[in-house]
Amino acid sequence: MTPSSPVLMFLRRQVRRRRTDLLLAAFGGGVTAAATTLLLGLSGWFLAGAALAGAGGPVLVQAFNYLLPSAGLRGLAIARTAGRYAERYFGHRAAFRALAALRPALFAGIASGPPDQALSLSSGEASARLVQDVNAIETMFVRRSAPWAAMASAGAAAGAIALASPWSSLAFLVGLTAQVVASHQLARRLTREPGRDGLRGVGRLKDGLNAYLGAAAELRCFSLTDRAIDALMAHDADLGDAHVRLNDAEAAMALVQAALGGLTLALVAGLSAQAPMPLIALAVLASLAGQEGVSGLIRGAQQAGAFEVAVKRLDGVISAAPVAADPPNPKATLHLDGHVLSAAARVALIGPSGCGKTRTLEALLGLRAPPHGRFSVSETALEERPVGWARRLFAYAPQDARLLTGTIADNLRLGAPDADEPAMWAALRDACLDGRIRSLPHGLQTWIGDAGDHLSGGERKRLSLARAYLRPAPWLLLDEPTEGLDHATEAALVTALGERLDRSGQGLILVSHRAAPLTLCALQIDVSGRP
Repeated sequence: MTPSSPVLMFLRRQVRRRRTDLLLAAFGGGVTAAATTLLLGLSGWFLAGAALAGAGGPVLVQAFNYLLPSAGLRGLAIARTAGRYAERYFGHRAAFRALAALRPALFAGIASGPPDQALSLSSGEASARLVQDVNAIETMFVRRSAPWAAMASAGAAAGAIALASPWSSLAFLVGLTAQVVASHQLARRLTREPGRDGLRGVGRLKDGLNAYLGAAAELRCFSLTDRAIDALMAHDADLGDAHVRLNDAEAAMALVQAALGGLTLALVAGLSAQAPMPLIALAVLASLAGQEGVSGLIRGAQQAGAFEVAVKRLDGVISAAPVAADPPNPKATLHLDGHVLSAAARVALIGPSGCGKTRTLEALLGLRAPPHGRFSVSETALEERPVGWARRLFAYAPQDARLLTGTIADNLRLGAPDADEPAMWAALRDACLDGRIRSLPHGLQTWIGDAGDHLSGGERKRLSLARAYLRPAPWLLLDEPTEGLDHATEAALVTALGERLDRSGQGLILVSHRAAPLTLCALQIDVSGRP
């Protein structure tokens, strides 16, 4: 991590914005830790003193003042409860509000980042970064009050122990410092690699699960379900191994901490041996509570490795957020491979399969880096502008239609979030799908299943086309819009598309291997051999 880390810079801004909540959380943590330490120490003194008074006979019992210690215990218990509530409430409120800003920024970075990064990031890896990595950030954000709680606990314990012996108090502080330093050093050496492997293992497991679930039908047909399960279990075994190594590291750290804690406790008890028994009990129990008070700081050290890895992984995502730039004029002319395309032009990209027709559409949209010199908008080369700069000029229906898990209306509104029902029905009519949707029990509110699996392939294709029709853009980019359709449906769709283009005045850039859609285009551009 560097000082210019986008995630760390984001967190610093959030710390400034949530300063009040974080200060209240730190104050609550300090009150909780100090009250807990004093409560346990006072309890030890009170019990030991009461026992000695009881052993000394009725006179000492009558002389022993139990009202003030009892009131002190009750007051410390109330303070501890109130402090704990304040620490949890304000600390988590600050963290949740910060993460409510972080996750959209990360999603924007993933969705709108450089094409080579966006296309290389798998869905499982993206999910892991948005969930597990952000959770690691959240944990450290919530633990920002831990140093204050540790200092309050240590200070209260040292003050209480000093009543028995100043040397005991010094020994306690030295032992506590040794525990914190040893825990940080061990955490840096032992937990960083397992924490990193655990985060990566979650991404690989999610990737495998998504891939095999998507191919569930094929796996059953080819009797490969067991092989898929074995592959997933291999990913699960790797993740489990990372967790086991992390648990082993934490166990080793706990063992070292227990040894140092026991040594500290023995030193405190030994150096306090000359004090009265109630003060010895106070010193020993205060020492125990003081060591427990720094446990949050030590747990933070154990999780520091996962935090550092999460920050590094998220840096590459959040830094990919798009750069603002003046949008192109909606009436701008397009320059494509030396051809000047004015508004309402209808162009077909032709060439054999694999020659780059789809890549050409994706480059126009900013889904791929545009090749040098191939595309420009009103004399402005696309490679000279931020990724996706010209995207608002286009409405896109891809060859592989991707649908949301939701309703017909949910999917249509991806093209136009504010579209009303008449506009949606008009787009469905132009896509030759309105009759089918009207026949469904819930019409536009019909649930189409996971990624639209309740629809046929042709219906998914036409729903994607209707979604593109709804987007108010001067150009339609259509990639194999009639693939998978029967001839009658294809003919109706081509006729409806031509009529829609006449009405709207939109331009068309078409990719198709079917003859019928190509009849709409007066110009054909062969992209074979283009970079």
